[in-house]
Amino acid sequence: MTPLPPLKPLTVAGIMSGTSADGIDVAIVRIRPGKSGPPRLRLLAHHAVPYPKALRQAVLDAMNAASISTAQLARLNWRLGIAYADAVQKTLAHHPHKLDLIGCHGQTLYHQPTPQPFLGARFPCTWQLGEPAVLAGRLNTPVISNFRPADIVAGGHGAPLVPLLDQVLFSHPTRGRVLQNIGGIANLTAIAPDGAQLTAFDTGPGNMVMDALTNILFHRPYDAGGRIALSGSVLAAVLAESLTHPFFRKSPPKTAGREQFGREYAADFLARCRKLSPNPADALATATALTAESIAQAYARHGTPLMAASRVDYIVSGGGARNLTLMQALTTRLAPLRCRVTTSDSLGLPAEAKEAAAFALLAWQTWHHLPGNLPAATGASRPVLLGQVTYV
Repeated sequence: MTPLPPLKPLTVAGIMSGTSADGIDVAIVRIRPGKSGPPRLRLLAHHAVPYPKALRQAVLDAMNAASISTAQLARLNWRLGIAYADAVQKTLAHHPHKLDLIGCHGQTLYHQPTPQPFLGARFPCTWQLGEPAVLAGRLNTPVISNFRPADIVAGGHGAPLVPLLDQVLFSHPTRGRVLQNIGGIANLTAIAPDGAQLTAFDTGPGNMVMDALTNILFHRPYDAGGRIALSGSVLAAVLAESLTHPFFRKSPPKTAGREQFGREYAADFLARCRKLSPNPADALATATALTAESIAQAYARHGTPLMAASRVDYIVSGGGARNLTLMQALTTRLAPLRCRVTTSDSLGLPAEAKEAAAFALLAWQTWHHLPGNLPAATGASRPVLLGQVTYV
């Protein structure tokens, strides 16, 4: 048996580009082995780099594409590798550090965690683009990438993978903690006091539907601060109908993506809104309410049983944490559930940096031959090593 490598302090760059396809977050993290427990993390730097407009459109066009050429997919894979390398180099130009390792989530094009029939077999699958050899070669640093498949092979959903970071950084001896990320898709990790129990799952749309409507109706990439939604009124009938979507009735583990809440869903949602109101701000207000209500309902159904009536810190991260209208809706909706809503910034981790930091931690785990998935979150049958290593 090959001996396991000794646990070492490493400076790791984590790279995240989510389902919103708005850009790349890079977090540079110093990770040290814990003396008798989990590793210790210190965020050294964070930098966000938006996708060039043409690259963002190419990513969005490739997601759920009915038809796309092999050449386009191959080129997009390499172009994303270049974009990730550029983002890390820009981060290092602002915040010089010597990297030991890179963890790159990649850009999800398709995620099907449950078996479906294809060519005489039934199987799950997932696909993240972003050529790791480009990253490794440009940065002269080993890269861990392609984190999801090993968990899926072990019977899991390949997501969520951020709960390991949530558990390491945010467990509290006496307070329940909910870590709510709101990217394109929203997901939560609920941790009981003292970290005794944990559950994690996708709650449904985060910014995805809001961003799609903002683009269609107002020709903007997103509703900055939630100002447009604030000027509209929620269409109660559309909201109630939307909450009957089959995804919301599923029990964890569960994951969502553009397959459930992408272009087609947004177009149907908008059509239903237009039947009731000509005001485009009402459609955006209703989409914002859908995100807030689906999050609150998911926590009420599946998160509260862990909390034993304790007071709960409900800690929001991701781009949605900057949407003040959404945050106010969440605060109002979660208050009766004894939740105090805040952002991860208040605990020392910028809201936009958390997922990138999570993939830095997962890369550190894999480099040391340690599992990175939490079966309680993904539904896998066992803890497994995640990702593939590209050496230099």
